[in-house]
Amino acid sequence: MGVKKIFLPESELPRQWYNIAADMPTPMEPPLNPGTGEPLGPDDLAPIFPMPIIEQEVSQERWIDIPEEVLEKYLYWRPTPLYRAYQLEKHLETPAKIYFKNEGVSPAGSHKPNTAIAQAYYNKISGTKRITTETGAGQWGSALAMCCAMFGLECDVWMVKISYNQKPYRRIMMETWGAKCVASPSTLTKAGQKILDQDPDSPGSLGIAISEAVEAAVMDENAKYALGSVLNHVMLHQTVNGLETQKQMAIAGDYPDVVIGCCGGGSNFAGNCFPFVRDKIYGKNIDIIAVEPASCPTMTRGPFAYDFGDTVQMTPLLPMHTLGHGFVPEPIHAGGLRYHGMAPIISQLVLDNLIRPMAIQQLETFQAGITFARTEGFISAPETNHAIAVVIQEALKAKEEGKEKVILFNWSGHGLVDMAAYEAYMSGKLVDHTLAEDEIQRALENIASLPRPKQYTG
Repeated sequence: MGVKKIFLPESELPRQWYNIAADMPTPMEPPLNPGTGEPLGPDDLAPIFPMPIIEQEVSQERWIDIPEEVLEKYLYWRPTPLYRAYQLEKHLETPAKIYFKNEGVSPAGSHKPNTAIAQAYYNKISGTKRITTETGAGQWGSALAMCCAMFGLECDVWMVKISYNQKPYRRIMMETWGAKCVASPSTLTKAGQKILDQDPDSPGSLGIAISEAVEAAVMDENAKYALGSVLNHVMLHQTVNGLETQKQMAIAGDYPDVVIGCCGGGSNFAGNCFPFVRDKIYGKNIDIIAVEPASCPTMTRGPFAYDFGDTVQMTPLLPMHTLGHGFVPEPIHAGGLRYHGMAPIISQLVLDNLIRPMAIQQLETFQAGITFARTEGFISAPETNHAIAVVIQEALKAKEEGKEKVILFNWSGHGLVDMAAYEAYMSGKLVDHTLAEDEIQRALENIASLPRPKQYTG
């Protein structure tokens, strides 16, 4: 057996983030002001984001320096290790080599602090006192709570109600770091009250929680909003992961044939995959797979269209794959993947055939997670299990073909506070859910009157 873990010294921590917007073969279509239908300007974003974040959101610069204060905080856990999954390979009897980047070693247990640190820092230097946000499974909320504590900022988190009830320890993590955590939809905002008036038993959704957090931010002159996924600046901050991974793969003497990540809004996928997408743009032959739940098939079954990023239509119109801003996904346990839209950058890369989307059923993902735990030892977050399920598919395909493939995936977070989900699976309480076509068409009625991008696929 060869080397199990590949570490980088702290001196090899990347000093810049990679901005894929500089290398995209097809220019991005602009976000629109929903009131005017015109492309968004910096002033449109100023009520909710600090100016340094807005500048990064629209930047076309390939490399953006990481501030020294952010680098210092990254060193709490970065660089993260790259593992070779020897025992999983052996169990599957595959000739494939399987590598995974362990982002679960951060204090919050996932990849989310990569951008939470940066966003907390830029808010701090811009004079923000309080940050509002949404969270699905609680990974983003707990990461931002931790990072706000580091920079002395207040943090208010609206957590999707189904996950708030399924994952009480995530709420306690946030409160331990000093944040306030509220189940969404709530009675604290007009947006939340509107949803509760329509459906008092609403399980909530990321789109609803975003509406509440944005409303809370714009009502307080000392507050700004922070987003854990979807937007360009979030993808940018996450690339510190993939840049490390490329150095580690070089040390291993391998280069991936297949790169895999789960995809809800897109941040963990982008973080590990975008540096490899750049390689693909410039000629490398790589299969880059974005995995989503079959119950929320944004990329595989949603059109590329303009849509709101939230349910109550407070955000700009984003050009993205979408199931419609009113869509409320089934209450699956992978709460971080229950989002109606997709990062505009990832949506464009899917249109350009640089990324291959796949949808996968819930039961297969949990079986994959248990297989991984029983071979490699790590208990994965339910979201991460989506990637592992496709890793296993690809490894078995390599076995059938007799090919020595190199497979890389992002192990985006641990599942140690998601054990209720594993218990539900092992006791037979979970079911698969495939979204019916008429459900999709009903949900898409919400966007019928909106402007359409040039590349509309509806």
